[in-house]
Formats: sequence, C-alpha cells, structure tokens
Amino acid sequence: MSLFAPVMYFSFGFIVAFLFPRLPIIMITRGKGFNTSFPEHPFPIPLSPKLTQRVLHMRMIYWMGFVVATIPLLFGLVSIKWGNSAFGFGLWLSSGWFILSRLQTFVGGPKPPWTLTMAQRLQTVMDETKSDSSCCTYPQPEWQILTVSCSTCGKVLDKIPRPDLGRKRMDGFFVGSFRLLLTDGYPTVSDHGDELENLQDSEE
Repeated sequence: MSLFAPVMYFSFGFIVAFLFPRLPIIMITRGKGFNTSFPEHPFPIPLSPKLTQRVLHMRMIYWMGFVVATIPLLFGLVSIKWGNSAFGFGLWLSSGWFILSRLQTFVGGPKPPWTLTMAQRLQTVMDETKSDSSCCTYPQPEWQILTVSCSTCGKVLDKIPRPDLGRKRMDGFFVGSFRLLLTDGYPTVSDHGDELENLQDSEE
C-alpha cells in the first residue's frame, strides 16, 4: 500500500508532461478559423499558397512543443528537490524523453512530419502545373493520402504521404486528438516518398 501513492504521483506527472508539450498542436490547429480554406478531413486538399503556409505553420508549432516541454522539465526538477519527488520525477522523465526525441532529428532519426523540404516540394509542383511542362491542359493538383496527384488527369505529380494538417477529423475532437497523440502528426500510411524526402534532406 505504501507504493500506491508514489506510483500514482509518478503516473500523474508522467501523463501531464506527456500531454503538455503536445497541447499547442492539438488546440491551435483544430480551431474553426484555422481551417476555413481547406476541405473537411479526409478529403484531398488542393495545392495553394495557403497549403504551403499551413505546412510551415505546422512545422513551427511542432518545434514550439520543444520549447513548451522545458516548462514541465523545470517544474519536475524543482519538485524533485523541494516537493513531491515521485510527481517531479514523472514530469522530468516524460518531458526529458520528449526533448530527446526532438533532438534525435539532428543526428539521424526520422524527420519531423512537416519539413521545409515538404513545403518546397509542394511549391515546386504548383509551379510546374502552371508552366509549359504541366501534366495536362487544365491541371488541378491536390494532396491525397499518399501522393500529390492531378484530379483532372490522375497523374502522380509527387509521392509525399500526407501528414496531419490540423483539420478537424470526422471521428470528433477527442478521438481525433487521441489519434494525433498516437501518430505525433506522421501519416498513418506511408510510401517511398518518405525515403525520398529523407534523402533530399540529407543532401541539403
């Protein structure tokens, strides 16, 4: 019975620190005003400057979580020294793991779900559809689940699996948020586009 309270405090601290740095991407992107320019999930999204901007916004919010995670990390260290050590250790361990998982991106781990390269590739596809080398007479590029394709002629313009883009999901706010926590924004299905993006990023 003596272990019950410390385990509960540790678990509570761990859960709080797990959710806290992920709140910005859950709360900010699901707002109604943030999604007026896009069709409802899970329909394809037509390529536009606003879509490119959305990818860059998601990238910024993703890294914002890195900064937000330092708050429970510091509170955990303070709690370990002057407060409830079990609760503080839960905060410290969870937020520390979150920060390490973000830092591993720079030493060879998986890339973030939203990258500058991704935004540049979307912009390149848009530019090509407006040039003489367009896929058809009336190209309409859209971002589907696994690829960027032309809805007019069906040609695959780029193989980029679509990550979470902040749209409200059909399964509701809570189930959608839980799904986002599980996937961390990465596409639920993948293709060779991920490998190509990693290769491009490594070449930069």
